[in-house]
Amino acid sequence: MSCATQPPVHRPSSRPCRLPGPGAALALLFGAAAAYAADTLVTVPTRPGVTVSYWHMPRDQAGVTLVLLPGGAGSIGYRGGGQPQSGNFLVRSREQFAAQGFNVAVVGRPSDVADLDTGFRAGAAHVEDLARVIDDLRTRSATPIWLVGTSRGTVSAAAAAIALGPERIAGVALTSSITAYKLRGAVPTQALDRVRVPVLVLHHERDACASCAPHEVPLILKGLTQAPVKKLVWARDGGPPRGDPCEAFHWHGFIGMEAQAVETITRFVRAPAP
Repeated sequence: MSCATQPPVHRPSSRPCRLPGPGAALALLFGAAAAYAADTLVTVPTRPGVTVSYWHMPRDQAGVTLVLLPGGAGSIGYRGGGQPQSGNFLVRSREQFAAQGFNVAVVGRPSDVADLDTGFRAGAAHVEDLARVIDDLRTRSATPIWLVGTSRGTVSAAAAAIALGPERIAGVALTSSITAYKLRGAVPTQALDRVRVPVLVLHHERDACASCAPHEVPLILKGLTQAPVKKLVWARDGGPPRGDPCEAFHWHGFIGMEAQAVETITRFVRAPAP
């Protein structure tokens, strides 16, 4: 990862590495089991006759709630029982976000829409759905709400931040943003001058998706004239990519560098700085 500064160099410690004893191992095991038991699917009524479900991962002593907005058609890959199975960057990285001490909500698509395209994501109905999800999360935790979107999810995050304002949203992270002007709701085409919360823009410099061209990403920063803090971080690591360049296992989905991407996002959430 790189922005204006280079990442710190990590040097090996001179102290020997020690494996945890049986007691520590059991504590880790039971701790993980307790966290898993707390994770559940929550379904919220939003618009008349419509519901939205989200995978809820509450964590003790969390100081922030991250609302993860996947891309694509909007599915989180939940088929009833078990856990979400989508390969989307945010869905497959949800445990890493939670492990850093955040409440996590992975939001799926509404019951009346089969494909969350960019046009719907930029519209009032979708913002209303997200507002109701946020209201529900606030009944469960008083922590600040940050929106984290990836790919088409960046359209959702930007639209919600514009409409709901700093009274409801504490900050936004946009990853692999939709930039193509031909798509309704593309992030640079939205009223970004109305965003008044900190914004992180994370993009892989080798993103080969035609809807997310790296050379158009700086236009997002240009539009964020009222954001108190804004930062662009270019990802350069990861791989090997495979499949469609607009899908989750290519550079577009931060393949092979999920932990670094999560660390970049959570570091900014904890202490927003340019």
